[in-house]
Amino acid sequence: MQINPNPPRQLWGLAVGLGLIGWGCSALRHGLLQSNAYDLGLFDQWVWLISQGLSPISSMEHVHVLADHGAWLLYGAGALYKLLPSVQWLLAGQALALSLTAIPIWWLAHQAGVSSRGGWLACGLWWLQPVVFNTLLFDVHPETWVMPALAGALWAERADRPRLWLALLLLMLGARDGLVLVIGGIGLDLAWRRRWRWSAAAAGLAAGWLLLLSHWLYPWLRDGEGPKAAARMFSHLSGGPMQILQNLDWSGGLQYLVLLCLPCLWLWRRQSLPTLLIGMPLVLVNLLSASASYRTLIHHYSLPLAVVTVVAAIDGGLAANRLRRGPDWTLIWATACWLALAKPWFFSGPYLQRLPSLGSTQEAIARVQPDDAVLTTSYLVPQLSQRTRIAFPKRSSNHSLESGPWTALLLNPEDPGWGSKRSVQRDLLNQARDRNWLCQRWSSGLTLCQPPAAEQPSPPGNAPGGRGQTDAAP
Repeated sequence: MQINPNPPRQLWGLAVGLGLIGWGCSALRHGLLQSNAYDLGLFDQWVWLISQGLSPISSMEHVHVLADHGAWLLYGAGALYKLLPSVQWLLAGQALALSLTAIPIWWLAHQAGVSSRGGWLACGLWWLQPVVFNTLLFDVHPETWVMPALAGALWAERADRPRLWLALLLLMLGARDGLVLVIGGIGLDLAWRRRWRWSAAAAGLAAGWLLLLSHWLYPWLRDGEGPKAAARMFSHLSGGPMQILQNLDWSGGLQYLVLLCLPCLWLWRRQSLPTLLIGMPLVLVNLLSASASYRTLIHHYSLPLAVVTVVAAIDGGLAANRLRRGPDWTLIWATACWLALAKPWFFSGPYLQRLPSLGSTQEAIARVQPDDAVLTTSYLVPQLSQRTRIAFPKRSSNHSLESGPWTALLLNPEDPGWGSKRSVQRDLLNQARDRNWLCQRWSSGLTLCQPPAAEQPSPPGNAPGGRGQTDAAP
């Protein structure tokens, strides 16, 4: 029996329910101080600046929001911040977008003539992609918002809806410049199927957007500089062919490909090949990148490939309608892959590391004023990022209180966080004490230092009591 083109109410309900659960997971991670400056704090500051009508230039990266990845969709998020400035907009939007991607996947299953059971299986395969859950728990990235658009664009092309298809591709470009690789891959898929006009349109759109960013927008906003990531990602690919081959991460690349394919591999058929071509440009860039983080399922870089692998499964084994009654071993296998490669178990260990210090951290944050220029640890940046000036002390930089108009230091040399180190934070705190700043230290090692002129009355009920001590320099 062919699937109904209209997703059943149960599917909508389950998708929304899973989205709310995902939001709860990401909000809990944020509340447990496991989010970071890169990238939740970064995007939260940009969106907040947009909502305030201020120039959206990050005080951490010193770049305009559009000079980062050309993500003009963040201006839409700024409109929501005008209603209520809260990082929860970003977290909820990401969770719901990822979960609701199952809806266009259902439409694709209907297009392929898949049975109702197969349609549910396709949605389940999407929800059980390890990279989907891991991305949910890796701060916030705008490309997550357009995963429904990616799946919808594949449906629109197959339904011969060119205007809708083009609109969805344009929406994807508004989330991240790197998605030109996916759109270029769509062009390869269309060329394989001899849809030449559609292929030329996809390739032209991808190339045109990339040229617009690299030759106009980025140089304009960066004082003549081009894409910031290109040199960093491919700097190791220099010299002769043999040297380039020696510099490649062969073992890591092979492991990455195996893990990427595992959940859906058994459903791929020859008919899946054109769809798999969509992911080839992105896979190639991830394999060639100097950073190993591009070759894991922990980060967001492979998220579009999850859509590709599921749609390839629809075009392959699911479209063949060879599903047998009884337990579906494909779904059981996908569940096993999720349990092995996703990270829900982080909530039973790594995400609880800062639980004992939550109380003192909230006390310290309450003492920071809204107009303070804050230098803090990377995991506290997202807690304080709705301000014009905030940063964290990087291990690779020389830091001095004279380098910026800082009015609050909130550091913890005992737990310096990502991208920093103990010696850097200790040095900054010593500089503050040498300048007669008022410093308060909690038992966790967290220390808040403010210049005397910035000292403010303590909020009611926030006195540290026995958990903190004041050590103002004489």
